[in-house]
Formats: sequence, structure tokens, C-alpha cells
Amino acid sequence: MGITYAKVGNYLLPDLVLSETADAEALDGWGMMRKRFLKENYPALYGQMLCSEKLYPHCREVQGIAGEYFDTLMRCLQIINPPPSKADDGLARTTHMQMLDGIAKEIVVSEIIYKNPYE
Repeated sequence: MGITYAKVGNYLLPDLVLSETADAEALDGWGMMRKRFLKENYPALYGQMLCSEKLYPHCREVQGIAGEYFDTLMRCLQIINPPPSKADDGLARTTHMQMLDGIAKEIVVSEIIYKNPYE
């Protein structure tokens, strides 16, 4: 199996295609945040993972862990600080749930998404 080349201007560039490019669509917000974090803060590792086709499996793994952790945190925060009744005050409940959501997201981002990949 030989390498094929495409002529671009005066240059011949190899036709390289990653087999997992379609899997990029499978990333949700947590996976995309992890990908961006690696790209901006660890560009050498990002490039290495991208070329070895380990980037998207890693990001999908992190997004699964982050999603489970977020759900667990939300349940725990609601137990510790229960929201007001929806029938009594719907707006207060919405505000309260948004506050808990923000707290949980900050914890997930700091402890999972922005975690040093070398630890």
C-alpha cells in the first residue's frame, strides 16, 4: 500500500486521512472543552494524540467521566441545599437550580476538564 500525493500549487502533499474524523461529531460540551484545553495548553501532546488517533477516544472518555460527575454533583448539591418548591415559587426554584448548575460546572471544569494530562 503506497502513499498517494496531491499536487497543491508547486508542491506534492501526502493524502493523509485520519480514520476517526467522523467521531469528532460525537463530542459534547465536556469533550470539546477538553479538546480545546489540550490544544491551547499542551499543543505537543495535542498534536501527538491527534496524529496517533487517540485524541477523540480520550475526549470521549473524559466527557463520560465529566457527565457522570456532573450528575452526581447535582444530586448531592440538591440534597445538601434543596431547591424551593416549584408550586410555591417557580422563579426562585429556577434561580436556585441555575446556581447549583453553575457550582457543579465549575467543579467539573476545574477537577476533570482542566486536569493536567501528565498526572
